[in-house]
Amino acid sequence: MGRWCLPLFSALSVLLVLSGSEVKNSGASCPPCHGYASCHNSTHCVCNDGFQPESRRSNFVKPYEECEDIDECKTKLAKCKKVAYCRNKIGSYICSCWVKIPFLNWFAGLVDIESPECYENEGKETRTQENIWGVVSKNGSKKDFARFTTQMLQHVEMSILNESSAFPTKGENLTFDIVYETRRCDDKTLLEAGNNTMAIDCAGAFKETKRRDERVVALITYRSLGNFLNVSFFNNRRGIQGIKLNSHVVGGTIGSRVKVGLSEPVFLTFQHTQPGDPRVKHFCVYWEGSEEGGSWSMEGCSFVRSNDSYTTCKCFHLSSFAVLMALTPKEDRVLTVITYVGLSLSLLCLLLAALTFLLCRPIQNTGTTLHLQLSLCLFLAHFLFLTGINRTEPKVLCSIIAGVLHYLYLAAFIWMLLEGLHLFLTVRNLKVANYTSTSRFKKRLIYPLGYGTPAVIVAVSAIIGHRNYGTYTHCWLNLDKGFIWSFMGPVVVVILINLGFYFQILWILRGKISSLNKEVSTIQDTRVMTFKAISQLFVLGCSWSIGFFMVEEVGKTVGSVTAYLFTIINVLQGVLLFVVHCLLNRQVRMQYKKWFRGMRTGVETESTEMSRSTTHTKM
Repeated sequence: MGRWCLPLFSALSVLLVLSGSEVKNSGASCPPCHGYASCHNSTHCVCNDGFQPESRRSNFVKPYEECEDIDECKTKLAKCKKVAYCRNKIGSYICSCWVKIPFLNWFAGLVDIESPECYENEGKETRTQENIWGVVSKNGSKKDFARFTTQMLQHVEMSILNESSAFPTKGENLTFDIVYETRRCDDKTLLEAGNNTMAIDCAGAFKETKRRDERVVALITYRSLGNFLNVSFFNNRRGIQGIKLNSHVVGGTIGSRVKVGLSEPVFLTFQHTQPGDPRVKHFCVYWEGSEEGGSWSMEGCSFVRSNDSYTTCKCFHLSSFAVLMALTPKEDRVLTVITYVGLSLSLLCLLLAALTFLLCRPIQNTGTTLHLQLSLCLFLAHFLFLTGINRTEPKVLCSIIAGVLHYLYLAAFIWMLLEGLHLFLTVRNLKVANYTSTSRFKKRLIYPLGYGTPAVIVAVSAIIGHRNYGTYTHCWLNLDKGFIWSFMGPVVVVILINLGFYFQILWILRGKISSLNKEVSTIQDTRVMTFKAISQLFVLGCSWSIGFFMVEEVGKTVGSVTAYLFTIINVLQGVLLFVVHCLLNRQVRMQYKKWFRGMRTGVETESTEMSRSTTHTKM
């Protein structure tokens, strides 16, 4: 019996050890699982599907081992058909094959896409068929998608026209997610597809088409293409900010083999995909194919009108169109009132100043000629600014207005520069002011300088960046990409040069004004000369020029105060010029008195003659 006790005791010991181990393991938990691993049975980490341990073994051999992707294509784990090829992706794979596109049964081309048809098990639950735009956009680059879209838009139009030439109808296609309508076209025709409409004058569109079966017009609404062909494809040459697509992509096409520009415009009305906002401005764009694939362009259509739900565009050609929307800067009404009232007052003063310089003979000299040209440039610039700064449509007119404004304001600065030079030479040669000024400022030189210099600057700027003339909110230079320096650069140069002139003028006046010859009567008043120099410096400062940057939305308090300050100074520039050069000039005041006396004498004489005539009639 004793010899059985020892083995029995040993067996019981083993059972106790094993049972203790099980109790201990039952309370165990997973260690931290890293990367693409997850806890299994609350005891250990395993790799997710599509991944394997770094050791390439079935289980982890290291405490902190990570998982790596399995290349199913190389390991032949992928279940693709023989006609397909495999592309590995993290944690999975894609089977791509050449499948014929449904609906375009006449189209011989094939597209490389992911499709259930490419897998051995076509009923794979995790993969569903999408419309063609979503499939291609996921499996290609932006450039490839743009190129594909350009080709597909053309082929879709051709397919619809070919299938509908005999029986015009309405229809839809889920592969391309489109709805369309086709009609025979003999007169003015209205088509509707997906709540979007197109009105076309067929007499002009088919003037070179004799066959009746070719007189077909189609309107196509791509319901989901806008989700992929979004604003990232927009060629934003006008610096539009915060833009979004606010309609479906709509295509219009005609069956004529002769593709020419339309003699009468086509009117397309788009239903908005987002609710209306009073601050939103809408733009009409069309899809422009290019070597790079294509992009949205604003050159094809012009905006007609818009409300909360619809936007109407006018086009002289047919293509694929859409509507973009952009939030416009919030307008400061007080600042607008100050601008319009101030500019109106400034225009009146500039007109009076120009008439004074032109008709007041006692002050006729080179300085008066400079003042006259400055007044004319500012008058024309302010008048055009007042009447045309907001005429953003049509775009060509807006660009012309921006170019003319660019020229006129540059010309004003150049004439200011010549005024500064003339005043400097006059003060430096006080005793022989008339002779020196006349000899240094020849008319054959000042006119080419005054009007030729800004013309050269504007011409060069237009050649380099003509698309930067005119923005979507104002007919002025585009503030993006540094183009504004074609204006600000010359302005800064003029300001710096004139600063040098006027500092020297003040220095000369301090030393020489006490020794002025009493016979020099034209500019002997020290206070007037000093005031002219300081005022001219003030006018030539950065105040009104920097005011053009205020076309952007005013945000912070400092920016708002700056906007008001610069606007007030800018719009009152004409008033300041009239006061300094006319009202503070003794000879001009005397001439004004003479004119007023003459006018009063004329009125009194006319009144006396009328009185005598009345008395004679009674007798």
